Amino acid sequence: MDSGISDFLQNNSSFIEQDTIQHEAPTLTWINVAIASLFILVNGGISVLLGLQLEKSLIIAAIRCLVQLTIMGYILEDVFKASNPYLVLLMSFVLILLGAYETVYNKSKQTYNGMFISVLVSSGVSTLVIGIVGTQWAMRQRPFWIPEIFIPTMGMLLGNAMSGMAVALSSCLSSVSSRKEQIETYLAFGASRWEAGQAIAIEAVRLAMLPTINQMSVIGLISIPGMMTGQILGGASVDSAVKYQQIIMFLISASTALGVLSVVVSCVRVMIDSKHRLRPERILNGRASLFRDIRDVLKSAWASFVYVLCCFYCFRKKRQEKQQRIDDEDDDDLPDEQSRPLLSNSA
Repeated sequence: MDSGISDFLQNNSSFIEQDTIQHEAPTLTWINVAIASLFILVNGGISVLLGLQLEKSLIIAAIRCLVQLTIMGYILEDVFKASNPYLVLLMSFVLILLGAYETVYNKSKQTYNGMFISVLVSSGVSTLVIGIVGTQWAMRQRPFWIPEIFIPTMGMLLGNAMSGMAVALSSCLSSVSSRKEQIETYLAFGASRWEAGQAIAIEAVRLAMLPTINQMSVIGLISIPGMMTGQILGGASVDSAVKYQQIIMFLISASTALGVLSVVVSCVRVMIDSKHRLRPERILNGRASLFRDIRDVLKSAWASFVYVLCCFYCFRKKRQEKQQRIDDEDDDDLPDEQSRPLLSNSA
């Protein structure tokens, strides 16, 4: 009887071990990637049949996907091995910079001067604050900059925040043209620029937040998100993967809201100046030019340098004139002081 039970347990344990080995994640090669890339032909066929003229964009996007992810993989491998907080923060800043560039120069059809700086600052502040607070307390990571956790978290926050900011900026800039008469009417009746731009700001923020809200509504019911799938394939427990995904979704919603609100306020501030005048001429149609923005930044930097230099020169000149007046007054008082001892001696 005992031998039968032991044989049964041994057979079951061997079966479980074999089942575990069979369900391990396979090692993928470039051949698997090549096979998966053939599915792009489905998109290309639809584009050709319907005359969408997206073939070139599909090819460029597919090549960029391969090259960028490959480079990112090599970089992350070295960053993970180093486990240096300065490298982690540098990597985060590079991701923020590239995200702002992609949003302004590749996704936006309408821009304005200073848009890149506003998107860069808004995305950086919102994602860094939410990312640090979320990993430190929500995920209980000590320290917060553990690269295996912090960098993927920042990547997911930035991806969603950039998409939301692109939608918000597009809505805000297009509304300035379509609602020009309404805004000018508000301003004519004495409304401030924030009161006049409130309607377009609310609409822009609402449109930008809808994708995140819809994603949270269907997650786990219709779709299984990528982070949860990746953790399960990596060997994490389902319960842990579910909790991580819930935390990430809440962090994404918060960082997207902060970033979107910041860029919308900046956009309204540019479109309606401090004198409460609508300035639609500040909208630049077409894609932004990086070289033009660099030129404008250099011009502004040179003008600021010249202004500071002139202020310093004027301050130094006034200080020298003041010192000269003090010296002249001392020279005028000097003979009187020298004559007093002579008079006392003669007496």
